[in-house]
Amino acid sequence: MLKAALVGFGSSGKTTLFQLMTSARETGRAAHGKGEATIGVSKVPDDRLDGLTAMYNPKKRVPATVEFSDLAAAGGGSGAQALVDVVAYKNADALVHVVRAFDDPAVAHPSGTVNPLRDAQSVEDELILADLGVAERRLERIEKELKKNRTPELERERDVLTICRPALEEGRPLRALDLQGEDLKRLRGFQFLSAKPQLVVINLDEKQLAGEAATRIDKAAEATGLTPFLSRARTVAVAVCARIELEIAQLEADDRAGFLADLGLTESGLDRVIRASYDLLGYISFFTVGEDECRAWSIPRGTPAQLAASEIHSDIARGFIRAEVVSYDALTTRGTMAACRDHGEVRLEGKEYIVQDGDIINFRFAT
Repeated sequence: MLKAALVGFGSSGKTTLFQLMTSARETGRAAHGKGEATIGVSKVPDDRLDGLTAMYNPKKRVPATVEFSDLAAAGGGSGAQALVDVVAYKNADALVHVVRAFDDPAVAHPSGTVNPLRDAQSVEDELILADLGVAERRLERIEKELKKNRTPELERERDVLTICRPALEEGRPLRALDLQGEDLKRLRGFQFLSAKPQLVVINLDEKQLAGEAATRIDKAAEATGLTPFLSRARTVAVAVCARIELEIAQLEADDRAGFLADLGLTESGLDRVIRASYDLLGYISFFTVGEDECRAWSIPRGTPAQLAASEIHSDIARGFIRAEVVSYDALTTRGTMAACRDHGEVRLEGKEYIVQDGDIINFRFAT
């Protein structure tokens, strides 16, 4: 399961969005134990799974999911230093950075004024400083260990951290470094916060969420002064209005669709956040179908078939023989798997086949 952790200043709408996305009912600091994050799971919206479910009418419909973590902001700030040792944040695949762009006299801003670019940079600076502390402490330990037992692996770890430390000292996030191969794997092993891909959620006013700006993030970014910040590596953005999302969440499905149409939107901001988190990490979905269950499975783009099979069960991967594959478009156009076979659209692929987004797969394996 994909894992994303929320960061942001107090009063940014971070915890409200978390609760809406995950249907969590806890509120405020009481939901958090010391050094612990509240965890919730969101379903990834996917019209293709809806289409397959309508076709097969299965007993179960199982969407892909994203796990979100939320830690109460400390002292009115993002509390980035406090995140360093929180397991849910260390193990997160990406950060969801909620930035306040709305004006509300009833909700005081910790800094006194609303300034999205200032806040985005402040939280980024906290993440970088937290990582710098981790890097410096680890380098000190490595130098001591090298004096006792010099190994190639320790030396390479030291070399990677020696690349990271100057970048952090210059105020550059580690996600901007162009590390490759084994060095990139070592960097991931440290679980640095500023190395994680970042989704910036711009929390707008109701008046800002209108017309064309509702569907074009470049306009929202420009209007809030965030364009320079969003030009950084592995940083993308989506705009929402938490106040509107609260209203949408309380409506019935038909009324919800009408409400969104009036705003010029095809889906809620929460769905856009969930989908953007999924896309940010380069994940795709393949499907398994049948009368018992239609399910979406999450895998990184470029995953070979045998490894994809392990998402279902390790025994399927170990006994892998062939993958019976048909594309979503082919299946939904023909209407049945039998018709796809008649037209030569069902393929038998080997273990090195790279699974494509939207593949419907039946794995053949030996028990």
